[in-house]
Amino acid sequence: MSNRFLRLTEVRSRTGLARSTIYAKVKLGVFPKPVKLGPLVAVWIEAEIEGWLEARIAERDMPSNAASGRCPLQDHRPTP
Repeated sequence: MSNRFLRLTEVRSRTGLARSTIYAKVKLGVFPKPVKLGPLVAVWIEAEIEGWLEARIAERDMPSNAASGRCPLQDHRPTP
């Protein structure tokens, strides 16, 4: 496991998430919390971000998604 610190720009780059989305997910408890290094400096632990990304891949590959036969985006489309 890596204890390397990542700044917000690197977290955004690796996850593809916007700043506001990252902080909203942190608030909901579904994204790793940042480590405060000072009043204006927050960083994330690289291993925690990698673990979060791996969990998203594992969720995607779960049989329950394949068994439903539906794409999650279809749930938001109007039915004809």
